[in-house]
Amino acid sequence: MQQQLILKSGADRRLKRGRLWIYSNEVDTSRSPLKGIEPGSQCQVLDSRGKALGTAFVNSGQLICARLVSRDGPLEGELLRQRLHSALGMRQRYFPHPSYRLVYGDSDWLPGLVVDRFGDYLVVQVSNWGMERLQEQVIGMLIELVQPKGVLLRNDHQGRAMEEMPLVNEVVFGEVPEMVPFEENGVPLLAPVHAGQKTGWFYDHRDNRARLNQWVKGRKVLDLFSYAGGWGVQALAHGAEQVTCVDASEQALDWCRANAEHNNLADRLQTVRGKAVEVLKAMAADGEKFDIVVLDPPAFIKRRKDQKAGAAAYRHINELAIGLLAKDGLLVSASCSMHLSSDELLDIVRGAAHKLRRPAALLSSCGQGADHPVHPAILETRYLKAHFVHLG
Repeated sequence: MQQQLILKSGADRRLKRGRLWIYSNEVDTSRSPLKGIEPGSQCQVLDSRGKALGTAFVNSGQLICARLVSRDGPLEGELLRQRLHSALGMRQRYFPHPSYRLVYGDSDWLPGLVVDRFGDYLVVQVSNWGMERLQEQVIGMLIELVQPKGVLLRNDHQGRAMEEMPLVNEVVFGEVPEMVPFEENGVPLLAPVHAGQKTGWFYDHRDNRARLNQWVKGRKVLDLFSYAGGWGVQALAHGAEQVTCVDASEQALDWCRANAEHNNLADRLQTVRGKAVEVLKAMAADGEKFDIVVLDPPAFIKRRKDQKAGAAAYRHINELAIGLLAKDGLLVSASCSMHLSSDELLDIVRGAAHKLRRPAALLSSCGQGADHPVHPAILETRYLKAHFVHLG
């Protein structure tokens, strides 16, 4: 029999509106003590009057102590298979090439699971104890569904450390090369899945890169925080005259150069190793100018308490980036910080442009791609924003 998690009076309202998360202060611990529940257990959730609301993964040590996985019984067996099949079907409908995020956690009713597909290869990440208990089933079902050549388990990320889960990076099926081939926006690329950040690639900006690609022909482009060249190499493939990729990691720049060589474009690529702020200042001192600057930094606001300092960091780097834009230049200003709204980022860009006396015109505001679908009741699943701003 399933253990039960009983909510306080009124705490069921958000669940009834479709939200899947339960916070520890919403649980009636006098009737259902959290401390006695083993991490990852699937518990039946009841409202204060004893009405069943569904089944949830429970981890009593976290602020979000439970995540609903079903409106009925446990997530396992055929229900788990149906969820994975549904996620695959959605991606196959909207993506002609098998290169995409196949599973995006809560948005696919599979909390704690991320799966990225790179053609014949899968990279799997698990971030909570509930999904950890299902991991073997998940991998077996993915192999049946996709029939990949290899599956890499990238369970070596920060989310697992927060839940005190073991860190693992290993091939669990077949073989997976260090650099796996895939395609984005018609450009053949290589993803460093074993040693790269997260799953090895950031598919979330696919649509934003496609938007930029239509405007790069004959332009001089600066790609800041370039990682493996997602923006820069695609810009080259779509006719940019020259691209300069900047990253603090020499390994990331090696991957960037590998992607340029993979497309026979290395002759138009320059790479600069260094911290973005320092590189921008040095370029400004040298009088360099670019037609397009892509500013796609890591999250400067990882927690709500970092908001003030993070916003200041976004302001500073946007000012420096705008300062390097030639007349009638294009700034792509992005943020993956969930705690910074799209409007707040746009206001930061507006303020930076005003300070530098550059007339600004917003061309487009975009978010994450269709393989990162937003759960309508969990706005935290909408985290990515990118503004395309013309600077006169």
